[in-house]
Amino acid sequence: MLVLSLQSLAQESVLDSQVKLAGTSTRVSRALSEVSRLTGYLFTYDSQIIDAERTFVIPGEDMTVREILDSVSGDPAVRYSVIGRHIILYREALSPPSADTLPEPLPVIYSISGKITDAETSEPLHYATIGISNRGRGTVTNFNGDFILRISEECLADTLSVSYVGYINRRIPVRSLPGNYMTISMDRDFIPIPEIIIRAQDPLLIIRKTVSSVASNYGTTPALLTGFYREGVYRKKEPQIYSEAVVQIYKSPYARSLQNDQIKVLRSRKIENLEVKDTLAVRLKAGLSATLSLDGMRHLFDFLDPESFNSYQYHLTDIVTIDDQSAFVISFKQKDWITEPLMQGDIYISVDDFSVILAEFEVNPLYVDQTGESFISRLPRDYSMKPEYVRYRARYRNADGRYYLAHVRGDLGFLARGKKKLFSSRFNIFFELAITDYRTDNVVRFDHEELAPVYSIFSQTIYGYDAGFWKDFDFLKPEEDLVEALERLNVRLGEFGR
Repeated sequence: MLVLSLQSLAQESVLDSQVKLAGTSTRVSRALSEVSRLTGYLFTYDSQIIDAERTFVIPGEDMTVREILDSVSGDPAVRYSVIGRHIILYREALSPPSADTLPEPLPVIYSISGKITDAETSEPLHYATIGISNRGRGTVTNFNGDFILRISEECLADTLSVSYVGYINRRIPVRSLPGNYMTISMDRDFIPIPEIIIRAQDPLLIIRKTVSSVASNYGTTPALLTGFYREGVYRKKEPQIYSEAVVQIYKSPYARSLQNDQIKVLRSRKIENLEVKDTLAVRLKAGLSATLSLDGMRHLFDFLDPESFNSYQYHLTDIVTIDDQSAFVISFKQKDWITEPLMQGDIYISVDDFSVILAEFEVNPLYVDQTGESFISRLPRDYSMKPEYVRYRARYRNADGRYYLAHVRGDLGFLARGKKKLFSSRFNIFFELAITDYRTDNVVRFDHEELAPVYSIFSQTIYGYDAGFWKDFDFLKPEEDLVEALERLNVRLGEFGR
């Protein structure tokens, strides 16, 4: 307790430490950069409440950091919080109306959003894991590093945890986030591991321990997951078909169970940018089913199956930080004498409990063309399809001592060419599932009539587009280029904004 108290005191004292800024006036961005240089602390703030281009008068030569921040914000409602080596500038979430004034108050839903970036380069970190520390709420960032998450009032006293492979976890009080669009920077974490230690580890032994620990790490009881699913087909960088849905998943026990997983669609919609003259319309085959099969700890990945060890080469290549713990990085690829299309990639396995935290892999590019048209619906008779790449990602998150599926994604690239056509058409297809909530109490299987047709073409099971149907459901914030493309089609995605 003494150590924690002293550390907290040291962190708070940075706001009362004196610094000197040159000149009589300066821009906000320059002032914050200079304070960062002098103190070693980085700033996280909402650009809607802090205008980085505003010029303000420096009130004196020697000022405390707190006084400088008062001048920077120009708003007495802006608060400051010191977390680690970060200073957060924010407005507190407004308290909901008193129960005395509303006979039957509705649940208050808050929206938190922001962008996750690299602290040194300011580059966005895509697929960063976002979670409420002590609850089953979470999401991931999109390719632009943006995220949005809706939470209840009870989460305000909790902490937002941000995790990314090779970076130090960020933790931010949830109360500082609603109503603020935060740019949250992440610091890289370098683990100096001698090469001799890495060489001494046997990757096959690590994987065997992983397989034998599935039940203890991932659970022997069912769980109910709520998630956001989306899939899209692009032709020449323009979206042809875009479908999205809020789904619930009955996740069967990871051991001693013959039950299959189930999916129920709660809300869904689609957009089609297909004209009558289009003779080539590509659709993803069984995208919902693919998200279930990518849970490689429930349906053991081939490259983790001891019976397939003779088909792959394994190498322990690194030890990195992820989710505040160290993880082995095991790279794998098929052996040279095998000519069928197998996977290659990297597995991130916890050093502490041998759980798979992340798997990133692809069909071997040398043999990907052998996969043919297995991922897409039937093409017109005079067209052929050649795969260019098939890539997958599966991410797990630890909550209350149990690992849950957090995010899966598939990216597929194809070239389609007609027999009498001179040029080919390039298609890019993706599907993605982000788990936003889970529970393990009173979990029962879905009735048959509730089940989604997971082996069907998902976009053909949706019959309309509802412009404002998300309400309080969580969704993945669309990438900027997708939003721009859809705006050209005069449609709009779920409500979001800075």
